[in-house]
Amino acid sequence: MTEHTRLLGEVVPALEELSAEAARIRDGEIAKPVREITPLSLRVHELAMKCTRQVHDLSVSQYPAMKDGTENLALLAGACSQISLAATLCNFAIHHRTEILLYEDADPTPATSRDQLRRTSEELQRAAATYRTVSRRLSRRLASFSARAEDRQLIAQVQGPSPQKATSAPPAPRHTGSPKR
Repeated sequence: MTEHTRLLGEVVPALEELSAEAARIRDGEIAKPVREITPLSLRVHELAMKCTRQVHDLSVSQYPAMKDGTENLALLAGACSQISLAATLCNFAIHHRTEILLYEDADPTPATSRDQLRRTSEELQRAAATYRTVSRRLSRRLASFSARAEDRQLIAQVQGPSPQKATSAPPAPRHTGSPKR
């Protein structure tokens, strides 16, 4: 879990950096959208894949058995969706800015692309807030002796033997009525 906590913590600065990059591009002219936005889009897509892989890895670990583990996984899955949406918004920003090359009636200003980059930045900031919250929760649990003991107990309950089951043959059926002759 310590390694997962470290990885969760590393996502926050990456999201904040990508959000700042989206804001920087939005504030520019966006004269060369493919050249300017595509590197951001690729980095956001890569981070989305990394985060999705991490949610999967956490889901098949002991994490769901820990206190608030399933709730935190749901939050992280939502944050992964926000990161994926941000990547898609980057692609839309590229598309809308390049429409002028294809269509006579296309908007010659980067207004639509700027709006999509604004939304990209917002989604990345929301995801960063979620990752920050979950990372802090997990860090606190790992730092607390009593919380670690509680988690070990919860994990043991999930992994432990199920309630006692009869190991012998099932009992013979009882006859409640009078015997037939």
